[in-house]
Amino acid sequence: MTHNALLLVSRLLFAVLFVPSGFQALANIAGTTNYFAGLGLPLPALAAWGTGLFELMAGLLILVGFQTRIVALLLAAFCVVAGYIGHYGQGAGDATLAFLHQQMLMKDIAIAGGFLALAMAGAGAWSADGRTFGVGADAP
Repeated sequence: MTHNALLLVSRLLFAVLFVPSGFQALANIAGTTNYFAGLGLPLPALAAWGTGLFELMAGLLILVGFQTRIVALLLAAFCVVAGYIGHYGQGAGDATLAFLHQQMLMKDIAIAGGFLALAMAGAGAWSADGRTFGVGADAP
């Protein structure tokens, strides 16, 4: 029971990070687009919509525990890529800002590690995967 409770709490904590972020990105799509344009990304509007939708949908899937292993792997890759694009080498002219971006990059890498652990553990019995594939949700 403790195993399943901790997996549920971990899914809730991940969802608290990604669902609001995706919703905010979509609610302020102009601001999100401008942010991506400022990073020099091609097609910033497409990147903004894609990122917002991915964060929202992936966060909801993690929350309910549906296809958790696959979604967790995708989110782990997303965190590493987003961290690199958004934080690596940023703030070079300001030591405080450079430190902030370095810490944010490390945070993204740590979150990716958490998603890899969730991908290995599965969603647990208290999830859509647990109901579909049986207790422990050990299906791929």
